[in-house]
Formats: sequence, structure tokens, C-alpha cells
Amino acid sequence: MSNHTAITLSHISKVYANGTVALQDLNLSIPEAQFVSLVGASGCGKSTVLRLIAGLGKVSSGNIDWGIPQAARKLAFVFQDAALMPWATVRENIRLPLKLVGVPKQDAQNLVQQALALVGLTNFADSYPRQLSGGMKMRVSIARALVTQPNILLMDEPFGALDEITRSKLNSDLLDLWQKYHWTVVFVTHNIYEAVYLSNRVLVMGTNPGRVVADIAIDVPYPRDEEFRTSVLYNEYCRKVSRCLAEAIN
Repeated sequence: MSNHTAITLSHISKVYANGTVALQDLNLSIPEAQFVSLVGASGCGKSTVLRLIAGLGKVSSGNIDWGIPQAARKLAFVFQDAALMPWATVRENIRLPLKLVGVPKQDAQNLVQQALALVGLTNFADSYPRQLSGGMKMRVSIARALVTQPNILLMDEPFGALDEITRSKLNSDLLDLWQKYHWTVVFVTHNIYEAVYLSNRVLVMGTNPGRVVADIAIDVPYPRDEEFRTSVLYNEYCRKVSRCLAEAIN
């Protein structure tokens, strides 16, 4: 893992027009190639943090500083809902972000093929969303993000609607890809077990207003597997995050 900082959020506050204070004095530093998860109760500002990093909203006060030069910075966002175009094939759904920025069709098709292979959907390139399971639709959504070849991946509860078996499989697949490509990942989840399994660090957020109240390092080497998921150490980390979350809510 790099010692260089990718993203620094300093004294970030976000107040909406109706007066709602979503975030107040939030501080966060994320090194390059680190996998960081944000956990917290609904309404604590987790998704707001992602949107501010992505430039989908403006901070009310504070600063977001980048350790990666703008010319080299490539962000991708995976949302909670796969939000696929029902009339388009898997291939065309994945190609969409390239089409929007004018990548030539032949170049785009090569990138799409690579993205399909990464998520294991090569044989479903010409299928339509209605023909896919929930897990496969989310794979398409992830491929649509990866086709842009990002170095920063923002993920907002991408597996929240999936059954546990599918979710567990996609967690492992995501970790395999992260270890191969060394993205900087900021991952929002309500699931403590998922956060501990995936992350270098789990950040617990408090509410009213949203802020980071605990920063827990998961000091376990990768790759991680089912043996880790059933270990005493894994359960200890899950209990620690759970205690911090309970304190943040009370």
C-alpha cells in the first residue's frame, strides 16, 4: 500500500438549503490504494461524503485536497441501484460512460471486453438487464465503472439489496480486483461484517451532525478468505466496530 495520500477531507461541513446539517467538522485522510469503509446509521452522511468527493455536491465549509494530480485522477462511482438502461444490452450499458466522453467505438469495444472479463460476464455481453439476476446486474454496474479505468473507486452500498451468498461472492471478487489494480476505494455500507472483511480501515460515523467518531484499522493481511470470515480475530473486529457504532448512535 502506498504511503502517498490520495484524498484529504479537512473540517468538512455540509448544510443543505433547508437547514439540515449533514456533516460537521469531518476530517479524513485516505492513502493511495487503501480500501476504506464508512459505516453508520441511516442519515449520518455516509453517502454525502462520497458525493462530495465525487464533485456531485459542494462543501459548505472546509477543504477537499488531492494527492493525485487532476490530470492523473480518474474517479468512478458505483451507486446502490444498478440503474441499467433496460432497452440496452449489457455491452451497451457498460459502454455508456465511454460514449458520453466520445471514445471511438473500436477503442470503446476493446475496453468493454476487458471490463466484461473482469466481472465474469463475457458470455452475457448481448443479454438485456431483464435476463439477469440481481447480482449480475450489479456486476454490470461495477463493469460500467471499471471501463473508465479509474484509480479511485467510490461505492455507495452496492451490495445492499443482494442475498448473503451473492453478496459474499461479490465481496471476494471485489477484493481480488482491488488487489490486482490497487485502486483507492471508499466504500459505504450498513453491514459491519462486510466492512471488516473488505477494509484496511473502517470509519464509524456518528449522527446529528455526521462526523467520524472512530477509525479502526483492520490489521489483517490480504488475501482474505472464508477462514478469516470464521476466525476469532474477525469476530473481535466486528464486535469492536459494533460497539463503536452503538456508542455513536446513543
